[in-house]
Amino acid sequence: QVQVVESGGGLVQAGGSLRLSCAISGGTTSHYTMGWFRQAPGKGREFVAGISGRDATPYYGDTVKGRFTISGDNAKNSVNLQMNNLKPEDTGVYYCAASILYLPRTVNEYDYWGQGTQVTVSS
Repeated sequence: QVQVVESGGGLVQAGGSLRLSCAISGGTTSHYTMGWFRQAPGKGREFVAGISGRDATPYYGDTVKGRFTISGDNAKNSVNLQMNNLKPEDTGVYYCAASILYLPRTVNEYDYWGQGTQVTVSS
């Protein structure tokens, strides 16, 4: 079964940048859409960004478009999320996930999930 591991979370000031990484084992990213979700305390899990392992098509949630960039490296079975101009409302636990579907945006369309990494943006 596919395992997913995120890393790179931390504390950053508003306006700063952070880069998250995600690697999978037990599978190859070329067979999946890889997505990032986040969850703030008391809120549901929100789609942030995704990328197709088949054709490298990236796509984003409305709240992060223009600030975040997702990229993938099928040779490393990994994806990255470059987060720029961070805002306090970006704070939350960020999860990496893999889906057998093409460019899904909802939680229930993803098959494998990482443990999450905390991102905290201070004002």
